[in-house]
Amino acid sequence: MKTNLATYNNPIISILILIMSILVSGFWWLGQVINVYRFALVGAIYEILWLPVLAMLFILPIISLILWVKGKFNLGSLYLYSILIVVATILFMIFNK
Repeated sequence: MKTNLATYNNPIISILILIMSILVSGFWWLGQVINVYRFALVGAIYEILWLPVLAMLFILPIISLILWVKGKFNLGSLYLYSILIVVATILFMIFNK
């Protein structure tokens, strides 16, 4: 029996999720390393974006895990790397201070 693998074998979706994970990780890392409130405009942009990025920080690994399971736990999958990036970001946020 053939199954439709189009959703979780689509390389565009896996690349998009990986890029979003890198952007979310970069956002939180830069927010911790750089004083974003030094300039008012940068602080305002940071304040506007923090809630959607926080939601993505917890939604992306769930989506990645679901698609990775549907892809039969392929170790070469970009979903695995996305999960690892987000978990490393969460651990960085917890143990940074």
